[in-house]
Formats: sequence, structure tokens, C-alpha cells
Amino acid sequence: MPAKMRDFQPGHDFTKTDWDEVSDNPEATDAELSQARPFKQVFPELAESIKRTRGKQKAPTKELVSLRLDHATLAAFRATGPGWQARIDTALRDALAAQKPRTPRQKLKKPA
Repeated sequence: MPAKMRDFQPGHDFTKTDWDEVSDNPEATDAELSQARPFKQVFPELAESIKRTRGKQKAPTKELVSLRLDHATLAAFRATGPGWQARIDTALRDALAAQKPRTPRQKLKKPA
């Protein structure tokens, strides 16, 4: 641990009393660290019991598709940060709403 972190520093969501209670814990040696194993390997049953998975949707509202988009368009949406896929969905929905309704027999115009 860096030397400046060994001393109590206020403002880290713990008190000086909390710090004093755990300050006698020795640092792990290189030999101890070299023998360390992953939690999942040491306690496989426990690791499996606390594994978080999302599970199947009860009423799926969206469908997974593969879609090819222009690099610049994709980069622009990704640059807006987390939630960019939902923003693409919203933009497509808005574009559809702005179009004139067509009859089922009308052919779509080919892009120029």
C-alpha cells in the first residue's frame, strides 16, 4: 500500500475509529499473493449459488437483430455514451412516425 494511504485520511466514508480497528492487518507478502487462488476455484458451490444472471424475459418486447450501419452514424451514436442503442431505437421509431402511412400494396422507394 502506498505510504500516504497508510495514514488515516478523512472523507472516505469511514471514521478514524473504523480505521484504527483494521489498521493492525498485515500487508500480504509476495509469497502469500503467489499462492492466492480465485474465489470461484476455492469455493465453487458458493460462487455458483451467488452467480447473477439475468434470466429469460417473461414478455419480450424487443427482438435481437443484426444490422449494418454506416461507420459515421454508428460512431456518432456511440459517442453519446451509454444507452446509444436505445437512442438508435428511438430515432428509428421517430422516423417511422414522421413518414406518411402507406397502403400494404405500395412499394417502398429505393434510395437514390
